[in-house]
Amino acid sequence: MALAPKVAIVYLSFHSEPYLDDVVSALKKITYAKDLVELVIVDNPHPIFGSSVRFIEETIMPFSGKELPHVTLLPQEKNLGFSGGNNAGMNWAIQHGFDYVYLHNDDGFVAASFLEPLVEAMEADPSIGAAQSLVMLYPETNLINTSGNSFHYLGIGYCNNFRVRKDDVKLTPIAATSYASGAAVLLRTSFLKDYGLWDEDFFLYHEDIEYSLRLKSVGKRIVTVTSSVFYHKYTFGRNAEKLYYIERNRLGVLLMFYKWPTLLLLVPIALFWEFGVVIFALRTGWLRTKLRTYGYWLSFQHWGRWLQKRAHIQKRRTVSDRRLLHDAVSRVTFNEASIDNPMLRYVGNPLMAAYWAIVQHFIFW
Repeated sequence: MALAPKVAIVYLSFHSEPYLDDVVSALKKITYAKDLVELVIVDNPHPIFGSSVRFIEETIMPFSGKELPHVTLLPQEKNLGFSGGNNAGMNWAIQHGFDYVYLHNDDGFVAASFLEPLVEAMEADPSIGAAQSLVMLYPETNLINTSGNSFHYLGIGYCNNFRVRKDDVKLTPIAATSYASGAAVLLRTSFLKDYGLWDEDFFLYHEDIEYSLRLKSVGKRIVTVTSSVFYHKYTFGRNAEKLYYIERNRLGVLLMFYKWPTLLLLVPIALFWEFGVVIFALRTGWLRTKLRTYGYWLSFQHWGRWLQKRAHIQKRRTVSDRRLLHDAVSRVTFNEASIDNPMLRYVGNPLMAAYWAIVQHFIFW
């Protein structure tokens, strides 16, 4: 009988001292064979709190290969961001012959039997490129954080069923999703080798959207396996730096994946969205940050790099824009009371939905 696949759990540490006790307690209880699992801890030094290496060496390494799976610690000299930090762990897994990589957010922990259903789903269907766990909130463990994610045709992403009671939603065992959250997802190392690691130019935010679209553009499937559970100590936060990366990277996604006729069709509604974001930035005092994103895209040097990415994607893709955008949503729905915006709800969403209802029929390429 063939051995079960080998899995590297990549834990990206970024001042993770407040979370590691729960992470370790959960990983001690996993039911997947521990000798087939490696816990790869990548430590990105925090700009204020510094490195977590000493804490990890003192509190986690003594359990390596005993109560825990074997632990490999990869300290980084500088903060590589979410994409670069995870890439360090994924590279290690590829070099050491692992079949799968599970990306484990620093501020969450796994259910004991989280891994088996993910591996089983991917082993049964070779076309699945990424399988996300059902992410539940913690300590509100009856509420969903994300059951998969929605991708809006203007490049915006958000969680499905956020803060919805699990018992109130009919969840299928394996559900297709627009993109898989990088917080809790199983990836194939064979696809990482064939189609590339995560794009380090994204640094933070939208790198999971980009990777999911990259796989979907060559016909691979992105799913959520709802019997695999990850608990997330999620706290909503917004700041100027987050706005910068979200807005910059959103435009990068559109440039990389959409064909030129699609981009031209979306110009009017994209300008409308830009106007709305500028108004939002004015109200929050982040106008300078939004203007910084425009400054980034006005650089010919930056355009050159992103056009190279586009050329690579467009050369390898096997899927039309029409198919790629088949499950794109036309409304932006944030189930978060603190960011409820009447202008988005009563003006922006109806207009974007009406626009998409018309133009999607013209996208035949």
